[in-house]
Amino acid sequence: MKKLVWAAATVLSVCLLLAFGIDYLNKAQGFTGENTLTIYNWGDYIEPSLIKKFEEETGYKISYETFDSNEAMYTKINQGGTSYDIAIPSEYMISRMIDEDMVMELDHSKIEGLEYINPRFLDLSFDEGNRYSIPYFWGTLGIIYNDKFVDEAPTTWNDLWDETFRNELMLIDGAREVMGIGLQSEGYSLNETDPEILVEIAAKLKEMTPNVKAIIADEIKMYMIQEEAAMAVTFSGEASEMIWENENLHYVIPEEGTNLWFDNIVIPKTSQNTEGAYAFINFMLDPENAALNADYVGYSTPNDAALELMDPEVTSDEQFYPSDEAIEFMEVYENLGPELLGIYNDLFLEVKMYQN
Repeated sequence: MKKLVWAAATVLSVCLLLAFGIDYLNKAQGFTGENTLTIYNWGDYIEPSLIKKFEEETGYKISYETFDSNEAMYTKINQGGTSYDIAIPSEYMISRMIDEDMVMELDHSKIEGLEYINPRFLDLSFDEGNRYSIPYFWGTLGIIYNDKFVDEAPTTWNDLWDETFRNELMLIDGAREVMGIGLQSEGYSLNETDPEILVEIAAKLKEMTPNVKAIIADEIKMYMIQEEAAMAVTFSGEASEMIWENENLHYVIPEEGTNLWFDNIVIPKTSQNTEGAYAFINFMLDPENAALNADYVGYSTPNDAALELMDPEVTSDEQFYPSDEAIEFMEVYENLGPELLGIYNDLFLEVKMYQN
């Protein structure tokens, strides 16, 4: 019995020491609950110097973590454990997080700079009145190809099935994205809800797999720059960076249409530093900071005042800043609910397993 008591006391002592040690280390490095801002963002999705600039201007210390999918971000925030003050989900996930009471309603009296945002990016269906989110970046999904290996530029999603591209295609690792390619190639909506149609589309996607070299995420950028494949499906901002590094690369928005997506800033209800969160929102709305961020990241900024500070050659490129007329043919992902999203994920997993 004494041994059990002694063991329990030892475990308790170690836990207390660890807790004290971690707390002491955080304080020694300047990280406390009062002055730390914990940000959860996509990988490589902010100009690094802006983090330092924000810390110097506000006195807050940033603890920065990244995710590679909306679903991974949702799961971690939903599980708790880390008190994130800022997160940057996409539109359909914002809608889900609002429905599940995971994000704070914003106090617009604390927000400065919203007037710089182009009205077409405000008051959208996933967050009417921007009660919960503030625009950060927007863009499209499309095809990037290398003219050294592709004689005729692709113009449609159906071109991805061309046997000319056997083992030369890389796909983005996302269920909504890949299923969406199949859906739009057959004239269906990106938000299709009929399970029979979804099964039909998964079968068509399996027919594409001889062309698929890999289904990956961030690695597409490196592989295309290094000319490891002839073609890939990727997001517009990623394509912009690739083209900057390799002049043989070109980005195409398919004729059938594509996904028009929005990534917005939200304050999760886990936040322990809401004042710091508002400070970050205002900092990123500043046109100078927004322009610097867009130049580095490569995605399209919704900040009109920032556009005026950027290279006109960039902001006039309709592959990355499409016209209002072109946007009319694009579709935004809707929150389909967990049951239907599960079907999308399961079918996409089948396609991935078939590819392997």
